[in-house]
Amino acid sequence: MHLTADDKKNLFAKHGFSKKATDTGSPESQVALLTTRIQHLTSHLEKKRKDVATELGLRKLVGKRRKLLKYLQARNISRYRTIIAELNIRK
Repeated sequence: MHLTADDKKNLFAKHGFSKKATDTGSPESQVALLTTRIQHLTSHLEKKRKDVATELGLRKLVGKRRKLLKYLQARNISRYRTIIAELNIRK
């Protein structure tokens, strides 16, 4: 999956902390980007169950997202709860 620059800008503008297309560094923006990549890899693995390399990449992405969410939870619980609700991430 290749996200275009416009797709990323829309994603950052929708889920970022400052709601701007240039907000690429906030944890909310990074979590939203990782979530879209995780959803794509999950749908790929439903079709190709024996793709071990993709499964490894998926596990790494999930770990990265978990660390970012843990950081956000420790720093600002309200921002953490809003991003969890927006992206429908179960916790």
